Amino acid sequence: MPFTARSVMASALLGVDPPELPVAQLVRLTGLFGINENRARVALSRMVSRGEVTTNGSGLYRLAGHLLERRSRQSASRSGVTGGYRGQWQVAVVTTSGSTADVRTERRRVLAYARLAELREGVWMRPDNLGASLPGELRDDIESLSARPSEPRRLATRLWDLGDWSARADGLLGQLGRLTPDGPEALAPGFTLSAAVLRHLQADPLLPEELLPPRWPGDRLRSVYDAWDGQYRRTLADWSRVGGTNTQAT
Repeated sequence: MPFTARSVMASALLGVDPPELPVAQLVRLTGLFGINENRARVALSRMVSRGEVTTNGSGLYRLAGHLLERRSRQSASRSGVTGGYRGQWQVAVVTTSGSTADVRTERRRVLAYARLAELREGVWMRPDNLGASLPGELRDDIESLSARPSEPRRLATRLWDLGDWSARADGLLGQLGRLTPDGPEALAPGFTLSAAVLRHLQADPLLPEELLPPRWPGDRLRSVYDAWDGQYRRTLADWSRVGGTNTQAT
């Protein structure tokens, strides 16, 4: 799916620390995808109106709102750090009925965001190895329980398509190996590939090692991507400096 001005700028801000960039760099990044300056600035203004970014008034834009929350999840996905696992699972049971479609959709989004998976309608589970608690807005709708499944590996394969995640990760590893981000011509395809890797890492259920299939590629994908992204960021920084110099000269 082609990038929009908003998705380019959101992805750019999600990928830097701290999550802020000058407007000139954001606009120039959108140009890599054939988006003109006017469209980029209109999209940025709309992001401000929606509370997705803030500006300090001097041309610096920073992530805010739900995009900042997404960045927190992205950071956790990229690190892949988990806690101890002693066989216990978190169980979240939806106890309310008659909710509107919008409320049900938002509830599912929040539960999936917490990396729980739905066993059957209204029953969500995951291994208790992340130390995460459900958001406060769900407390009136959810009963939180603890369980110890008799066949946890079988349950994990029922809740998540681990084979598909693994196959997609192997494909991304191949793409990272084929695309060396060492010049400006690699910036646009590298940006697209980077976004694909980060999206895929966010889909990692972060299961305990003993519940994963053999040769799980999660750690390898993170390691290879970290090295690749370091080189990509250096190339992007060089390109940005040249652009800034040219802008000042004109």
